[in-house]
Amino acid sequence: MSHAGVYIHIPFCRSRCSYCDFATGMYESALATRYVGAVAQEIRQWREVELPARVDTIYFGGGTPSLLSPAQVEQILLAVHDRFDVLSGAEVTLEMNPASANENLHHRDTENTEVAQRNLAQTAELPRQKLNELRSLGINRASFGAQTFDDDQLRRLGRTHTSNDIRSTFRHLREAGFDNINFDLIAGLPRQTLADWSRNLEEALALRPEHLSLYLLDVHEGTPLADQITRGTQPAPDDDLAAEMYTRMIDRVCAAGYEHYEISNFCLAGFESRHNTKYWTGAPYYGFGCSAHSYDGAFRRWANEREAMAYVEAIESGRSPVVERVQLSEGELRAESMFLGLRMMSGVDMRTYHNRFGADPREEYSDEMSRFQDAGLIEINDDLIKLTRTGALLSNEVFAAFVSEPPAVAGG
Repeated sequence: MSHAGVYIHIPFCRSRCSYCDFATGMYESALATRYVGAVAQEIRQWREVELPARVDTIYFGGGTPSLLSPAQVEQILLAVHDRFDVLSGAEVTLEMNPASANENLHHRDTENTEVAQRNLAQTAELPRQKLNELRSLGINRASFGAQTFDDDQLRRLGRTHTSNDIRSTFRHLREAGFDNINFDLIAGLPRQTLADWSRNLEEALALRPEHLSLYLLDVHEGTPLADQITRGTQPAPDDDLAAEMYTRMIDRVCAAGYEHYEISNFCLAGFESRHNTKYWTGAPYYGFGCSAHSYDGAFRRWANEREAMAYVEAIESGRSPVVERVQLSEGELRAESMFLGLRMMSGVDMRTYHNRFGADPREEYSDEMSRFQDAGLIEINDDLIKLTRTGALLSNEVFAAFVSEPPAVAGG
């Protein structure tokens, strides 16, 4: 079995972005203290798989994990190292928002607004110190949500940073010794033009991070942005414009020397996200914190309580935070192997698939394969099934074919 990854969900943000449907809430000092303690306790008491569990990636996601103090991050990391066999050279990622790396909101007296503002002003002057501390703890990869370099668009999205914050945060990360940095950028934002998107790409490439996650806007029901579109205060996404942006993105970023290794992800050589690749290749990963999901790499998935306070209360009262368990059927595993594997631009290796399931996907999904080939969405070369560029843009249509279980195959 592949080495596992550990995911830590930190649900706190300084503000709620209009497009976000993640399990997040506003930062509260007292709750954050209890939450970090609960996560550390969950990790130390965790018994979902047999020992030893060898781990080669740790990922702090959210939310905005960089709102935690270095001491709080260390508290969680110590629990991970106590519970798991963390391999030397493990990739340890911490997500952050530009400017939040310059803050440390962990003050017991943050309920006092005047004191809180003074403390924030003091810590904002020491971004290098905080980042140096995080780097010394073993955080060796930083991932931050730039989203756009357009200040007007940032304000409309409810982001609390500016384009200058993106540049300064990147500079501070470099000064602190981070040599593996990812940017998130979103294409297809309301009122964003193709020229706007091209400027975003040029700004990002000028900084030359090791990794770029470039997403097309996905409007989720129940978010403020979805409501704004329904009320007509924001325009609905333009699919044709999004297609142009996606094509422009691939051409420009690949021309700059980045590898397009997953539908939405690009990297310089050797800087793939080792943790996120586990999700797409069927490796085991173990999630901790509210809303965290896990997979044992075989047949079992499970998920934690979504709401932060309910999660904390479960841990503090000695109850399991797990609220959902799924035992995957063989058919479901085959389907996941296809639609997750096709997210990787290298494609699905049919020999590997056959060795695992005793079946040929070209036979299991013969009608769909023919239809997708005729439409130019996939290509089959030797033993690989891969999305074309058009297929990557329309990937959800391809993946939908694998949602239902394929027919049973003898010996599978």
